[in-house]
Amino acid sequence: MSGDSDCTRTSPSAGSPSDNELLPDRPKYVCSLSPDLVTKAREELQEKPEWRLRDVQALRDMVCKDYPSLGTCLDDAFLLRFLRARKFDYDRALQLLVNYHTCRRTWPEVFSNLKPSAIKPVLESGFVTVLPHRDPEGRHVVCIRPDRWTPSNYPITENIRAIYLTLEKLIQSEETQVNGIVILADYKGVSLSKASHFGPFVAKKVIGILQDGFPIRIKAVNIINEPRIFKGIFAIIKPFLKEKIANRFFLHGCDLNSLHQNIPPVILPEEYGGTAGKLDISAWNELLLASEEDFLHDFSQLVVPCDSSPHDMLVSGDADEKQCDDSLRGMKPQLYYCY
Repeated sequence: MSGDSDCTRTSPSAGSPSDNELLPDRPKYVCSLSPDLVTKAREELQEKPEWRLRDVQALRDMVCKDYPSLGTCLDDAFLLRFLRARKFDYDRALQLLVNYHTCRRTWPEVFSNLKPSAIKPVLESGFVTVLPHRDPEGRHVVCIRPDRWTPSNYPITENIRAIYLTLEKLIQSEETQVNGIVILADYKGVSLSKASHFGPFVAKKVIGILQDGFPIRIKAVNIINEPRIFKGIFAIIKPFLKEKIANRFFLHGCDLNSLHQNIPPVILPEEYGGTAGKLDISAWNELLLASEEDFLHDFSQLVVPCDSSPHDMLVSGDADEKQCDDSLRGMKPQLYYCY
């Protein structure tokens, strides 16, 4: 992601030579999709290669017209992520882009000083990693292990920062933009005290980002080794989930055979009954940490305007937080009951 975010230098259309003279120098988009993925993108995402750059320009024009102070990157490759995530629906892609920036600006605990070196302790703990092999559908598997987190070491927001940077790295791949990702969450050893850190306010923020504020397609969420307490956790999460996403949650308990129906053993580590060797977090950690300069450059393109803010933002603020706190008080008895 790179390029000029100043809409005043962007032409309203890509038509005439005079318009093109006004365009800033941006990296020329070169499609990296295989022929099979081009076909898949056409069938599943309504992406037509012959119209791709026209669609990107249309979204760029909408940003410059409706959100001239959004402070976003306007490169073809960056905007294409949002079009693919919303199946080339211009209006929905634009709202996703606005939400993406709104989420970043309304949760400073997560997005301030966001870079791989800042979340190195989380990476070293093994809280989040990406399995080395994709599944048969070409999707990366993001493995999350809450039991690796010690709350006394750092707040839960550090875990969220690590997950967010992992997704940012993954979504750079056009293959991932088309295929989406799969999540594998291992809740082994999650206690009541640890679960209490994930209240409705945090849950709503995280779900808001994953559903409406980030250009990634989550195709399945596989929960393994969930204790009874997870019923309480899911009771907190579910009200914020859209039906389509809720239907993609699969609770396997301790049944590895059930997990293997969704994720084949050939790509799973031995810890989950797989044949891909021991779970190794070092390769992903090294890849993410080696991307430090890329992240610093990319995030520098996302300028926070000091004199204006986009309209139609996601709801946030004290009233929203109070409502979530009230919900948390109501949920705590459920957590104790399930425990």
